[in-house]
Amino acid sequence: MFSSLKKLFGGQKEEIGQTPARAEREHHEAEAEAPAMAATFLCREAVFDRKNRLAGHLFFLQDSMLQANADSERQRQFDQSLLATLNASPEAWNTSLAFIPLNSASLELPAVDSLKTTNLVLLIQLAPDADAESLCARLETLRQRGLAIGIFRQPKNPAFTQSILLADYGVVDVGSSEAGAIRDFSSAFRASEKTHPVHLFGGNIETLDDHRFCHQTHFDYFHGRFAAATIQRPNEVGADPHKVQLLHLLRLVQGDAETAEIAEAMKQDPLLTFRILRYLNSAALGLDHRIDSLGQALIILGRQRLTRWLSVLLFSVREPNFGDWLLVESALTRGRLMEVLGEQLMPGKAKDPLFLTGIFSCLDRLLHRPLAELLNDMPLSEDVRAALLERRGPFADLLAVAEASDAFDLARMESTALAAGLEPHAVNRALLSATAWASEVTEHWE
Repeated sequence: MFSSLKKLFGGQKEEIGQTPARAEREHHEAEAEAPAMAATFLCREAVFDRKNRLAGHLFFLQDSMLQANADSERQRQFDQSLLATLNASPEAWNTSLAFIPLNSASLELPAVDSLKTTNLVLLIQLAPDADAESLCARLETLRQRGLAIGIFRQPKNPAFTQSILLADYGVVDVGSSEAGAIRDFSSAFRASEKTHPVHLFGGNIETLDDHRFCHQTHFDYFHGRFAAATIQRPNEVGADPHKVQLLHLLRLVQGDAETAEIAEAMKQDPLLTFRILRYLNSAALGLDHRIDSLGQALIILGRQRLTRWLSVLLFSVREPNFGDWLLVESALTRGRLMEVLGEQLMPGKAKDPLFLTGIFSCLDRLLHRPLAELLNDMPLSEDVRAALLERRGPFADLLAVAEASDAFDLARMESTALAAGLEPHAVNRALLSATAWASEVTEHWE
C-alpha cells in the first residue's frame, strides 16, 4: 500500500546522493513510462497521530510518484490534475486531516487558491530553483488564507532556511534519512522561533522500530508501511465474543426472526443497545416522543438500516492498533465506494446490497475464517453471495474496482474501471466521498 510514496518522498538516503548521469537516465525513464495525464487515479494513504489513531490521509495521484524526476512543467501538470480532483470533492477532509504533497513550483496555480482550507495541509517539496523571497511571500499569503504549510527537510536547497521558518509542519522522509539527521531536525525545528504551533510529520516510515524512534523524537504524525506490520495473524487472534454476537444478530436480522427475538438477542450487548437508543433519542432525528424499548427502536430503525449498522459495528475495535485501523478503513471505504458508484451505474436500484458486498469482502480478514464459511448460514441475496464468493453477477465489477482502489494498484484500477464502464474521475470522486464517510463513522465510535 505504501510503496508508491517512496519515490514521492525521495526514496534514497540524502547522504548518498546521485550521479548526474544516473539522474538524467532516471529522468528519461520516467518520461517514457509516464501514462497519459487524462488517466490518473487518486490514491490515499493513512496517517496516524501520536495516540495511534487514524488522523487523516495523504492524497496523491498514482502518476505523481514520478515527480522526483519530472521537469517543472510536467510536475505542474501532475499537481494541477491532483488539485482539480481535490477541488471537485472537498468534503473528504471534513472531519480528518488531508495532507497534499505539492512542488513549490506549483503554488502559483489558481487551483491552490480554490482549495478548502479546513483540515488541509500542503506538504511542499522545494524545487531546485526555488526563489526564497517569492516563495516565502506566497507561503505567507496561503497561511493567511488558513492553509497549513509543511516543508520537506531539504537543507541543501537555497530556499529551505527561510521557508522552514514559515512552516506549520516539518516533514521528513524517514525511510531515506539517517537517524542523527532526523533527531537534529526535530530539535532544531521545535526550538526555532515561531509565533504559531508546529508539528513534525514523518513520511515513508518502514518499520515499527522507526515509528518508535520518531515517536520518541517528538513527531506528531506518522505515515508508511509500519502500520501494516501490526496486522494480526490468525494464530494470534482468539474469538471476539462481541463480534460473534454481532454476527449472530446479523443472521437474525437478515433472516425471518421475529422482532422480539432480535430484541432479546440485542440485550446481551448493552453497548449496542445504548448506542441505538442514544441515536434514536438524539435531537438530530427530532422524534416527538422518547424511545425507551428495543422493540420500538427496531420498528423505527427497520431491518435494512439495522443490518447496515450492525455490519459497520462489526469492524469497530475497542483498543485498535495500526493494522486494525487499516482493516476498518478498508471495509468501510469499500462498502461506501461501491454504494456511491452504484448510484451512477445502477440508478433506481437499492444500494444497501452493494454496501454489504463491499464491507463483507473484508470479513475473512476481520474474523480470520474463510469467507465461504462465514457466509454459509448468512441469509444474503444471490447477487451479494455471487460477487463475494465467485466474483460474478451484477456487483462483481464494482467489487473489483473497490478492491483495486483499496490496494492502490494502478494497473488493476485501470482495468477494473474500464470493465465497469467508469472514468477515472468518477472513481476518484467516489473514493474521496467514501473516505469522508468512513472518517465520520469512526469519529463517533468513542
